[in-house]
Amino acid sequence: MPLKLQPFVQVDDTPFSVSPEDILRTHGKPWRSGRNGVGLHEMDYGHVVYRFQDCGRLEEVTLQAQVVAIGNVAVPFDALAGFIRGQDPRAFERAGFLVSPGFGMAFDPREPFWVTALARHCLGEWEAL
Repeated sequence: MPLKLQPFVQVDDTPFSVSPEDILRTHGKPWRSGRNGVGLHEMDYGHVVYRFQDCGRLEEVTLQAQVVAIGNVAVPFDALAGFIRGQDPRAFERAGFLVSPGFGMAFDPREPFWVTALARHCLGEWEAL
């Protein structure tokens, strides 16, 4: 199944308005949880990682996606970098990741099939890297 992305709004069935408590109620206890190297609280379920600010605001959702569906367009991971570069003039690279402000995502084209959906408010952090 493709990853369904509504940029800055929702990742599959998870809205960016979700709280850590909502994730716990829905998914149960993560197999790993704690603060990561950039100061975000991670809830790692193996197939999906949720990253929250200390205040509980969702920053990022990382999951595997062989295909990313954005609206009516489905893009295979292997074609995602070319699609982003062709469709998002604001796209940039940071720390090996291709970041798309227009589509609200970041990914390392060399690391299939992990894609990180971004909250709009965290784009500045990516730009500052």
